[in-house]
Amino acid sequence: MIEMHTGRPPTLAPRGMVSCPHALASEAGVEILKAGGSAVDAAIAASAALSVIYPHMTGLGGDAFWLIYDARQKRVRYLDGAGCAAASASIEAFRARGMEEIPFRGVLPATLTVPGAVASWCEAHAQHGRLPLARDLAAAAGYAREGFPVTERLANWIAATAAELAQNKEAAAIFLKGGKAPRAGQSLVNADLARSIEAVGAGGREAYYEGDISKELARYAAANGGFFAEADFRAQRAQWREPIFTDYRGVRLYQTPPPTQGISVLQMLNLLEPHELGSMDYLGADLVHLMVQAKQLAYHDRDRWVADPAFADVPVERLLSRAYAEERRTLIDPARALPWDKVPSYGSLAGDTVYIGAVDAEGNAASLIHSLYGVFGSGVVAGRSGIVLQNRGAYFSLDPAHPNRLAPGKRPLHTLIASLAFRNDQLWQVFGCMGADGQPQIQLQAYVAMIDFGLNVQQAIESPRWLSGRFALGEPRDLLNIEGRYAEDTLKELERRGHVLKRWGAWNELAGHAHGITIDPVSGTRWGGSDPRSDGAAIGY
Repeated sequence: MIEMHTGRPPTLAPRGMVSCPHALASEAGVEILKAGGSAVDAAIAASAALSVIYPHMTGLGGDAFWLIYDARQKRVRYLDGAGCAAASASIEAFRARGMEEIPFRGVLPATLTVPGAVASWCEAHAQHGRLPLARDLAAAAGYAREGFPVTERLANWIAATAAELAQNKEAAAIFLKGGKAPRAGQSLVNADLARSIEAVGAGGREAYYEGDISKELARYAAANGGFFAEADFRAQRAQWREPIFTDYRGVRLYQTPPPTQGISVLQMLNLLEPHELGSMDYLGADLVHLMVQAKQLAYHDRDRWVADPAFADVPVERLLSRAYAEERRTLIDPARALPWDKVPSYGSLAGDTVYIGAVDAEGNAASLIHSLYGVFGSGVVAGRSGIVLQNRGAYFSLDPAHPNRLAPGKRPLHTLIASLAFRNDQLWQVFGCMGADGQPQIQLQAYVAMIDFGLNVQQAIESPRWLSGRFALGEPRDLLNIEGRYAEDTLKELERRGHVLKRWGAWNELAGHAHGITIDPVSGTRWGGSDPRSDGAAIGY
């Protein structure tokens, strides 16, 4: 057991718990649990609340993925809430506009894919909800209509993206009142978003995808040279599929499958399992070096293979096989950093997301990841909807030979992932994080901390963190971003082995927001962890 004193203790509760990156959203979810709602009801409530009070990271214009555990059936289900590319979206359409790549901001990425998150809320609710959908969404609608206090983090992100938000008059009217970013503690109101949320509460999926909301989103796209149309919204559905998993030291770990990068977590664990990680220094160079090399190998496969399985042959069984891990493991060099020279040059670590973990009194669980992709997504609010549209379509490739190439009706490679973990066939962990390309790396570090070193969920979340890869164009793909709470000896040894270090301060929000809930197998007590890099809290009852 590692002796580690964190800034906050884990939250302990006997019945239900919600953990996510804003305390008000966690509270909204717990209130639903207290009212008799399921873990799915609670996750919807928290996700909707975050769509209002964390608008830089998530919203009704984004996508979402779920892992849902039914305690009575002892079954894990995967729900795909990825938005599909519009029927008019094609590589040729961008070529005709003189573009060699999809822009990161603006109406083009904003309207390239249909938002899928709301469809996933409605489908999850239809299968696992206990309370009316309007009840689940009530807190979110209230915060949008009556206003909520802006946190310091949100105020800083609005200020940092003010120039981009100012280019869209609807976004500027909400987030830049009087031409200025709000200060921390100031109230922010989005009345149009309140009306959209209330419409979904009253009319469900049809209200969003076949009613006035989709009409307004399609009108906005048509008026501004965008892609999606009303027919694209009518065609959008959330889909139930099978999760993927691997076994690591007696723990069965479930992940979201392609088109998400959840397979990367499982591949890294397969690569690392033969190594005695628990005998290494927890914050030493040997452990970091080994995990970074596993990341390089897994991400090489991700960039080569992961795409929408409806359009591309993704060899999931092969990639997760022990034989393949054994073959790839021979590439790991204990003495020198593994170079990135064979990995494509596109992609980055930029991106923002929210994760919600919820467990109810019966032991059902929802592991939900929901995002706009970049900070404030596309930077576009669509007309009078109040909805910030995602820029997830920017992750498509315009290379006609690439498996993640843009095509009508296709889902892009998604960085969004969520996890559930079991010990002895009992639910043990509900865990996830934001951080785009960093999400599998953050999950890897947390699970190694808990499984190999015996840390509790809060200790694992608060541990110093590294993320391998670039955050901006021009930075090397081999860059190792690392928080400053690692010892100087560790940092120097990593540099000696050939790692290119970017030294962060002691804490860096770019290292991601992680949240989790551990279920004690004997007492059933819920142990909640929340990331101090966020505004979140684990709240239970």
